[in-house]
Amino acid sequence: MSQPLHIVADAHIWGAEAALAHLPGFDVRLQLLENQQITRQALINTDILLTRSATRVNEQLLAGTSVRFAATATIGDDHYDKQWLETNGITWANAAGSSTGSVIEYMLALLLDLHAHGMIIIPQTTIGIVGVGRIGSALAGICKKLGMQVLLNDPPRAKAEGAEGFSSLSQLLAQADLITLHTPLIGEGEYATRHLLDQQQLAAFSGKGIINAARGSCVDNEALLAWLNGDNSRFAALDCWEHEPRPLPELFHHPQMAIATPHIAGHSLDGKAANTLFAYNALCHFLQIDPAWQMQMPPAPLLANIVSTNDTWRNLHHAVSTLYPLADDSESMKSWFGLSDCELPHAFTCYRRHYPMRRAWQHCPLHFTTAYAETERLADVIGLNLV
Repeated sequence: MSQPLHIVADAHIWGAEAALAHLPGFDVRLQLLENQQITRQALINTDILLTRSATRVNEQLLAGTSVRFAATATIGDDHYDKQWLETNGITWANAAGSSTGSVIEYMLALLLDLHAHGMIIIPQTTIGIVGVGRIGSALAGICKKLGMQVLLNDPPRAKAEGAEGFSSLSQLLAQADLITLHTPLIGEGEYATRHLLDQQQLAAFSGKGIINAARGSCVDNEALLAWLNGDNSRFAALDCWEHEPRPLPELFHHPQMAIATPHIAGHSLDGKAANTLFAYNALCHFLQIDPAWQMQMPPAPLLANIVSTNDTWRNLHHAVSTLYPLADDSESMKSWFGLSDCELPHAFTCYRRHYPMRRAWQHCPLHFTTAYAETERLADVIGLNLV
């Protein structure tokens, strides 16, 4: 006889119903709920909880419930009180690394957009990468192949592996033209990252550009706004914001905000699917059953023909913009300036929930009308699928 298994999952986890409705050996009772419906009362008799980043999983939510496994279908886990979960015997998991490819593609689209608008010259730029985990490491390797000088800052890794190859944050602030953050959000302790870039650090930064595709509170947004106002040659590009889904309007609409997006860097269809698969596999491991779900992905897009010239960087920007028009996301978010305190969080949340399908570049065949060796070499570096 099958064992009853009560599962609550966020209704906006991609493919959740297909993945969770049938688990061998269990009589699954699956509820798909909106984030605001995931309450302690709703979880009283629940065994399994699958969430996204908007749900804070802690004592307030789970005390007195039957939940014994919780997983987030996101890379980050700062919305999970891991110490409380472990103390209370609740197994937890996150989808670490599953959206790496999507975030890398976002970053490359961003760098090419900055280059196209004259804010940087890619092969003449020194980029400081703060946080050298899966995303930071992959980004560093690609940036080096694009001809950029790369400085790496990751104090936990430097302590564990030795300082060689790593720079201090003060060195990045003094030497980098562009700083990009790819750290988890850690509130306190030796390696705290909350307000890692604050008024003091920004004042010491000799470069011109700040990118945050990590967690909103890694950058003091009020301090960043003041920093931008202090010099009209400075710029920022943010995918993550303090106080989401209520980002600071004066910041996201600032004329020096090169790109503003509502936390969608990891939102390619392939990234969402990988997040779900990771959570599903973690659940199967917890239940001690063999994974059986097979993801059903839509067909690959049709071949895109890219008119090419002898301008390598223009060719790459044209190709990448065809696959992922990042500027469209930015223009959409900037158009929210002037929305009310009620309308802004609704717009932010809805954009993320109903984000248009974006496929990983490896699944999107491209053809340049004229073959140029350097264009094709760098297209391969950034992961374009040339045919």
